[in-house]
Amino acid sequence: MTTTAPNVRRVPVPPRRREPRTLALAAAIVAGLLVVHIIAWRTTEMSFATLVDGAGGMADFLAESIPPDLSWAVLGPSLEGALVTLWIGLLGTTLSIPFALLLALAAARGTAAGPVTYQTARGLLSFLRAVPDVVFALIFVTAVGLGPFPGVLALLLHNVGVMGKLWAETLEDADPGPPTALRSAGAGRLQVAAHALLPSVTPQLVGLLLYRFDVNVRSSLVLGLVGAGGIGFLINQSIQLFRFDEMLTHILVVLVLIVAVDRVSALVRRRLGSDA
Repeated sequence: MTTTAPNVRRVPVPPRRREPRTLALAAAIVAGLLVVHIIAWRTTEMSFATLVDGAGGMADFLAESIPPDLSWAVLGPSLEGALVTLWIGLLGTTLSIPFALLLALAAARGTAAGPVTYQTARGLLSFLRAVPDVVFALIFVTAVGLGPFPGVLALLLHNVGVMGKLWAETLEDADPGPPTALRSAGAGRLQVAAHALLPSVTPQLVGLLLYRFDVNVRSSLVLGLVGAGGIGFLINQSIQLFRFDEMLTHILVVLVLIVAVDRVSALVRRRLGSDA
């Protein structure tokens, strides 16, 4: 004989009231953020009234730059400068790969030779990341002169820091199964990295590399403003000569270049994602 359990009526639990301490903490955080933003607003001299007063100057600037000068005397050097900018970004990315990979392996807990190596690699990556590529470009322009070469060197060093950090975190987040199996079979640290760890994260590493290439092409434009060659140098030159119609031509060429690089990088990343 089976018996059925009586229906038990559940009494709704009233919602818990927030403790006064939680409300006080939230109010203190909001007040602190408000104070910080007020200080930042005053320090940076934010003023919408000044922006409105400068509307006439901006209108004159646009009037002098439109229409852009699309003559071949301007467009030809602009396209050449865009290619130089592209090559700076390309070399700054690809030449940094071996250095970034070595530092990433040394800065990942699973592949570092020891705590001293780990901390040293992490510190070096932090330093290379902390120094902006523009600062590196100014240093190399002073050392080797104007041109694309200091731009490549600047991107190379900064990209080693950024990409090494991203790759090290990717290695640490990898599936520990294959490396553990190789270690149990007696494989060394380099064998584990070469045959188990790196093959499992190659799509992620390549995806990050393509992302950095996209960023480096944009950065190489800024480096040209400080004398590191490329179309950024032409933009700076046009501004100094008050040839704003030429400046707009260079900016439009940059827009086409950035969109093309972004589309190609996104296409390759999607292809890697579908093949993974």
